[in-house]
Amino acid sequence: MTLNGWSQIVLFSLAVLAITKPLGAYMYRVFEGHQQPWPRVFGGFERLLYRLCGVRPDREQTWLEYSYALLAFSALTMVGTYAIERLQHLAPLNPQSLPAVPAELAFNTAASFTTNTNWQSYSGEAVMSYFTQMAGLAWHNFTSAAAGIAVALVICRGLTRRGGPAGPATVGNFWVDMVRSLVYLLLPISAVFALVLAAQGVIANLGPYLTVTTLEGATQTLAMGPVASQEAIKELGTNGGGFFNANSAHPFENPTPLTNFLELVSIFAIPAGLTYTLGRMAGNQRQGWALFGTMAILFGLGASVAYWAESQPNPALVDLPIDQTVGNLEGKEVRFGISASALFATVTTDASCGAVNAMHDSFTPIGGLVPLVNIQLGEIIFGGVGAGMYGMLVFVVLTVFIAGLMVGRTPEYLGKKIEVHEMKLVMLYVLIFPLIILTQSAWSAIYEKQASEFAAAQPPPVATTDGTPPVVAVADNWYGGSSLNNSGPHGLSEMLYAFTSGTGNNGSAFAGLNANTPWWNLVLGVTMLAGRFLMIVPVLALAGSLVAKKTVPAGLGTFPTDSFLFVGLLTSIILIVGALTFFPALALGPIVEAFSAHAGKLF
Repeated sequence: MTLNGWSQIVLFSLAVLAITKPLGAYMYRVFEGHQQPWPRVFGGFERLLYRLCGVRPDREQTWLEYSYALLAFSALTMVGTYAIERLQHLAPLNPQSLPAVPAELAFNTAASFTTNTNWQSYSGEAVMSYFTQMAGLAWHNFTSAAAGIAVALVICRGLTRRGGPAGPATVGNFWVDMVRSLVYLLLPISAVFALVLAAQGVIANLGPYLTVTTLEGATQTLAMGPVASQEAIKELGTNGGGFFNANSAHPFENPTPLTNFLELVSIFAIPAGLTYTLGRMAGNQRQGWALFGTMAILFGLGASVAYWAESQPNPALVDLPIDQTVGNLEGKEVRFGISASALFATVTTDASCGAVNAMHDSFTPIGGLVPLVNIQLGEIIFGGVGAGMYGMLVFVVLTVFIAGLMVGRTPEYLGKKIEVHEMKLVMLYVLIFPLIILTQSAWSAIYEKQASEFAAAQPPPVATTDGTPPVVAVADNWYGGSSLNNSGPHGLSEMLYAFTSGTGNNGSAFAGLNANTPWWNLVLGVTMLAGRFLMIVPVLALAGSLVAKKTVPAGLGTFPTDSFLFVGLLTSIILIVGALTFFPALALGPIVEAFSAHAGKLF
């Protein structure tokens, strides 16, 4: 570890802190202010969209109506993206004449981008046309991020609005929240950010792929495309899906240390700003800073451990004549180095952003443990756009309930009593996440075992006499061959990471797993849909329950939720819940791999 490396982490942290207040205040004006900012610039466009869509912006919705609108919108747009992928060979802007995307892969990708996961079982430059990238995938980059912001606003309103018999029973209007997220926030910032990226060398064109001659005299095809515009919303909306297979490790997506830094800051910008927005909505800015402080502590722990782990030699290479004095460089871009790679891995898994500038599968066992744990904590360490805020608030409700039990008082948060119904919804949210991850991982471990056994039982290839390739007799079996490139604990980590990433709507991967098979495309597609919407609905129901409650003034027995003590308790609850839930699985994967590596036994 070096002073330069720590300086990069500290500079990034200061940049996020500096942007939190102005962006949070701006979002408060956009969503809760009496008049939105820049009315002459954006107001007309907003009103035009309402007229075109038949939306009444003055009519608010109950949580059930809000849920129906969100689910219906997501379902319809997912079907649209699936259709675009299947028909891309008939659409324009297809310079490579790419064929239709296979059905299972099209379903997986449509589910992935609808849920803000952006898991990619394909190489973007080899499978998706420009039209599909822009009209299908980039569209979801904007709308899925806006939907996450909308849900975060709903739970914030549930906690901060004064309810009771005379108070409101509504939580906002989904269409208004969506439109304002797009018009005032995501579109204008992305447009400016895309220009900055293009100025730094991120390509932006609709030209055909180029064939060039290398210095060795060979030929190479360079993929082109409208990358800068896709890259901007990919990071700002915590989407993460790369235009190219190498994602932000590709020099056409992330060419310089400056673009790397700006992309990192953009990932945390809106999630951090929402903590300040909550403080404004609650009328107590300390409440927002308490959540920011909790997230910052957890981020600092993860970044420090990842940087330390990747600064160590890779135990798999210690016997080779390789200089590892700078640490584990396998799978990393030299232009970024150890610190920026470890920081990027921490940030992208703290947020539900699958963007990567290094391959997580090549990290050391403890270095790879950090991204895995970040997602398994619920991606609430700033988290995805909107998703991090509503996930953190669920843990806040759980924490104040436990604190209330400690002091023998009815738990309260922002003046709202937390009672039996609210705790049922909280526990439903908390339990759904590990249930999906652990059951799917166990199921797939059995699947991989059967796949390996089936492949081993196949007869040897039949030799031919005419010089053609040998004939391999393979029975018609759903399992086919194994998708794992690694055995032992690292193979388990690859499967566990895949379902953790899918359920957490992250999208990054331990790329040693070949997920582009019918089995993995279908099961991961269902996993991503469940991880998004089975967790959003309890949050909306919780907001509906809270918004109808009467706000009560704080009393002598009220536990203060804007203090350092509360930050410590909240941090502890998050870590304890995560440890109790996932430690057995982690012990069989990256933890045992780390001990084995230090003992000199590699799998």
